[in-house]
Amino acid sequence: MSYTVKITDVFSLTHDVKRIKTTKPKGYTFSPGQATEVAINKEGWKEKKRPFTFTSLPSDHFLEFVIKSYRDHNGVTKKVEDLTEGEELIIEEPWGTIQYKGKGVFIAGGAGVTPFISILKDLSAKGELVGNTLIFANKKGKDVIMESYFFDLLGDNFISILDQEKLEGHSFGRVNMEFLKEKIQDFSQEFYVCGPQPMVKGVSEILEQLGANPAGITFEQ
Repeated sequence: MSYTVKITDVFSLTHDVKRIKTTKPKGYTFSPGQATEVAINKEGWKEKKRPFTFTSLPSDHFLEFVIKSYRDHNGVTKKVEDLTEGEELIIEEPWGTIQYKGKGVFIAGGAGVTPFISILKDLSAKGELVGNTLIFANKKGKDVIMESYFFDLLGDNFISILDQEKLEGHSFGRVNMEFLKEKIQDFSQEFYVCGPQPMVKGVSEILEQLGANPAGITFEQ
């Protein structure tokens, strides 16, 4: 089933990421971490659906998406950059396999952090955030989505790592075996991994080698 929603707010989070708020259809609900197919309600774009994750809470009276624009190809995310208040999106029913199963470590690459935003917001609202860690990998400091928000939320349990820029307050390098061994003491806890497919595959394999239970590693199927 499709729903048409109106954009109520557009806000730039980084040089290529926008937060978009929309109206919420009556009775529409989702679980933190889930996504939906989104299309722009304009001629020539209605059939071009792309998956975006909800970054609002299920209890919010609005829907929210954090969307990274890829300007190098003329697709939906590039078009998103030009959207303004009052324009419309078409959304489908929610779907997704990334859901919270218990305390653990969230490992995100770039825009792969979006499913974790709603989950961490939800845990914070419930007072259940303690014991969870976010490792967030990006290229440069300017790419880190919602850095101050995550730091305020998680403190020392927010670990940012950059692979193209050395910057104070951030680790430098890749999320490899050496890095994970240094940052994580307990590999029996839950792990949540989201990002580019090669990263998800590589990190999941390393976690298993370090003793993580394969059933305890959650990633988008």
